[in-house]
Amino acid sequence: MKSQRIHVGGEWYVAASAARADETPHVLKHDESFMLTDRYGDVDGTGLGEQGLYHEDMRYLSEMRLTVEGVRPMFLGSGVKDDNSVLITEFMNPDLERHAVAQGTLHIFRAKLLWQACCHEHIRIVNHGEETARLRLSLAFDADFADLFEVRGTPRQQRGHLLPPQVGGGELLYGYDGLDGVGRRTRFSFEPRPDHLAEREAAFDLVVAPGAACHLYCDIACERADAPTQPRPHYDQAYRANESARREQRAECCAVTTSNPQVNLWLRRSDSDVAMLSTELPTGRYPYAGVPWYSTTFGRDGIITARELLWIDPLPARGVLGFLAQTQALQVDPGRDAEPGKILHEARKCEMAATQEVPFGRYYGSVDSTPLFVGLAGAYWQRTGELDFIRGIWPHVQAALDWIDANSDADGFVRYARRSSDGLVQQGWKDSHDSVFHADGRMAEPPIALCEVQGYVYEARLLAAELARALGEPALAQRLDRQAQALREAFQQRFWSDVLGLYAIAIDASGERCEVATSNAGHALWSGIAAPDHAARMAERLLQPDFFSGWGIRTVAQGQARYNPMSYHNGSIWPHDNALIAAGLARYGYTLAAMRIFTGMFDATLHFSQHRLPELFCGFPRRDSEGPTLYPVACSPQAWAAAGVYLLLQACLGLEVNAQQREISLQAPRLPEFIDSMEVRRLGVAGHCADLRLQRYGAHVGIDVPVKQGDIAVRVRM
Repeated sequence: MKSQRIHVGGEWYVAASAARADETPHVLKHDESFMLTDRYGDVDGTGLGEQGLYHEDMRYLSEMRLTVEGVRPMFLGSGVKDDNSVLITEFMNPDLERHAVAQGTLHIFRAKLLWQACCHEHIRIVNHGEETARLRLSLAFDADFADLFEVRGTPRQQRGHLLPPQVGGGELLYGYDGLDGVGRRTRFSFEPRPDHLAEREAAFDLVVAPGAACHLYCDIACERADAPTQPRPHYDQAYRANESARREQRAECCAVTTSNPQVNLWLRRSDSDVAMLSTELPTGRYPYAGVPWYSTTFGRDGIITARELLWIDPLPARGVLGFLAQTQALQVDPGRDAEPGKILHEARKCEMAATQEVPFGRYYGSVDSTPLFVGLAGAYWQRTGELDFIRGIWPHVQAALDWIDANSDADGFVRYARRSSDGLVQQGWKDSHDSVFHADGRMAEPPIALCEVQGYVYEARLLAAELARALGEPALAQRLDRQAQALREAFQQRFWSDVLGLYAIAIDASGERCEVATSNAGHALWSGIAAPDHAARMAERLLQPDFFSGWGIRTVAQGQARYNPMSYHNGSIWPHDNALIAAGLARYGYTLAAMRIFTGMFDATLHFSQHRLPELFCGFPRRDSEGPTLYPVACSPQAWAAAGVYLLLQACLGLEVNAQQREISLQAPRLPEFIDSMEVRRLGVAGHCADLRLQRYGAHVGIDVPVKQGDIAVRVRM
């Protein structure tokens, strides 16, 4: 994952000196903008201080507070709509002594939505009393133009120049001229014009007749000083456009429903979160990693999210492949850990990235994004059969394969060691600085060969060999097959630990194995590099109580060195990690073990707000009548956590879509006990599709195909 960290002594952390002011901040996102508010719909600077309106990783609004006669209204309820489009908050008035308005006379409704770099807000006040109500409603504002890395805790030696607020024409304008030479502006517009407008406040003196409603609108636009001011749609227009865009995004996708309403809530939440996190780039739809810290393009996250979604919706995979091919490194740049053929780790558009105060403008410090990119290309071709698209990115696939070869040691293992002094020390998905260590707790010395990375390389070569054959390059295909098999043999000899009953997490620079029981070994099942006899032992080992908490598999087993259930990577539980492991177990025939993981994840959703699985949660053992323990600064939503439910379903069903054979296949399908039946609609490829109905009968699943369009086969293999 990304480095959830501030920069201290060569490492990156997120500062967490206080708890959240509000336990579950509300989240909105559209394209390059996102917003975090408290339960009132306000932006509060206390607690972790992460709330605000952000655009391209810069905070354009750092405070917003609604008051009635100088006090907060009385809270009734709040929530984001199921499709993540609008935040609704509702209040009633307290006793308003100045105009003798009794408590509960006025209903105050707020609706917020993000559309095209602007927060549109609608405030409605309804008078349920028998007399005319008079009141002053105020909105207080501030904009600190803090870079996201500042908000995360990274200290800065200097900042750009904050401009004095400008008031005029019924608008309020805040400005900041950054050290990167970019002028940024926050423009506040109102309808109707406020009765009082100052540098930090807009106030409305309202008169609301009995039974009548009063409507106020406030737009908060994120602008560049060098860009012409564009006319903005009214709230109603933005609302309709937002709704239409979300409907269109899901209209042609495969749809899944089950007999369990709670599972359906989880599926709808995952659909909505993936849709919200997805941004339309010129190269196609890209799932941004997560809000708040990672609302941008990450290579590893985008690829794995696309793989999780691939059977149900291949469009994200196409968008991810297109963008990562376009941003592939072309030359050596040690400051960005870039080398020719290497695939992006993350890209940022913020001021501190532009000034190189942080190295993440375009940063390539992940060892696994490159083989995962090749694997996604092969899996996408299997799923869609779009050989012309593959032909277009084939030079990038070849460049990625060349990078893999250049970074392989004598045993064929791909290793990493950072070259940037400000870059990530650990460059696998567990990229905390202390995540790769020996059984006695000593840190592994680079260059490091990670367990899961060798599996990704193995799969990449096998799938690239298929692409090479399809593109008329049989000699290359044969070489890639030979390399893959040689790597698999060396992997068994060097990484397997009889003591652990698992593959070791890594081999360090001295050739010493890091014999620590970690979830990384489970990825060797997902990629297929594991030997069948080793897979059998792992299927039992990963579900032992020191690994499996009852909610999911821990990143590090209890009792190992550096184990901490509250850590980021050394004992916590990550939903995407569990989904990959479950898919790997099912691949080797251990579907019952996969369903235990699925059940743990499902049970966890029942305790999380909105059935939303966060980026990670703590690894404490499951206790009766208690839910899982939250990790304090986890991203929520997080793309690969949201998409994990589809990989879990795919694992249990053994489901694959093969475009070349126009076939939907199910290998020994099973359904967990909490799902009696399931429907899958519009599953297929290139206009050929089928609807599936699955019914559980004890340990077996019956399958019906009520609708089939075009030339596509449905096969069940037991």
